[in-house]
Amino acid sequence: MSRMSSRERVHATLNNKIPDRVAVMEMFIDNAVIDSISPGMCYEDFIDYADMDVVTCLTMAESPEKIDWVDKDRGLWKDKWGAFQQLTEETISIVCGPAVIEDETDLANYTPPDPKDANVLEYARDLVARFKGKRAIAVVGEESFAPVMNMCAGFESMFINYCQRPDMIKKMAAMAVDYHIELYRMLLKEGVEIVILGDDYAGKNGIFMSPAHFNEFIYPGMKKLVGEVKAAGGYVIKHCDGDFWPIMDAMVSTGIDMLGPLEPAYMQLEKVRKHSNNSVGVVGNVDVDLLSIGTTEQIKEATLSLLKNVSPLGGHIISSGNTISSSVKGENFMTMINTVKEYGYY
Repeated sequence: MSRMSSRERVHATLNNKIPDRVAVMEMFIDNAVIDSISPGMCYEDFIDYADMDVVTCLTMAESPEKIDWVDKDRGLWKDKWGAFQQLTEETISIVCGPAVIEDETDLANYTPPDPKDANVLEYARDLVARFKGKRAIAVVGEESFAPVMNMCAGFESMFINYCQRPDMIKKMAAMAVDYHIELYRMLLKEGVEIVILGDDYAGKNGIFMSPAHFNEFIYPGMKKLVGEVKAAGGYVIKHCDGDFWPIMDAMVSTGIDMLGPLEPAYMQLEKVRKHSNNSVGVVGNVDVDLLSIGTTEQIKEATLSLLKNVSPLGGHIISSGNTISSSVKGENFMTMINTVKEYGYY
């Protein structure tokens, strides 16, 4: 088989065909890790330097110039939904109170954000201008779960409203889904090819809500969004943390192309692939903790295990089990990438 471009390799994998070699990607790479590998290098240059197959941009990250500060000294700001967010040492902030919407009156008086104002549109144009035809271009975004949780100021309030104000939650979810459908349509028109949905429904102890609540409050919007993205010519990869086996079949039935990145402690990729009768591809999953504290020999062994046990099934893109956070050792990250390039050919 002749050597494919990164874009051709990823598209073949997404279409459940066998590429020349296993593709490699990350949803997000912390700048501190890039700097440890090549001081001063920007993300876009690193994608070429490491010869990654997918380049991504985030819909959740706010532009520093446009951030709506509440208290800059404390790192407190408002996101596009009006929710209060607290900066941490990582790129993604954490939500905090008070809630934006507490009852139907708040919802009736609420004006949702305009997707045309999204910062990611400009960044996506820059990525397309540089990488079109060379790398697969993806955007990492949300559906309805995270925006609703943010507007409710956390899981606890949202889950209480599942029981006390179910109609309100459904209206909020529909509003978030409609926003993202329009945003993803615009991004696809700009040249983005893949939408990676990043809402997390689970942790190490299992799913955050019952399967019945997932089917009632999340599944309808997710299925609608996935259908609209695919109708517009895009692919959909669904990421989720934790152990989500009880709702995996429902997630697959929305029409997604791949699941991942998935955490190896809970979601073994070969089991996911076989359980779905190879109908859904998988992304991952070298453990982030191992990438942070392990040796290069351990990283090579973990990567080779995936190449041996998962990749022969097809429909596999190698990545970490989540993202390359600031704790990851640069030499370990590069070992994972280089192991795929050396041993990942079909």
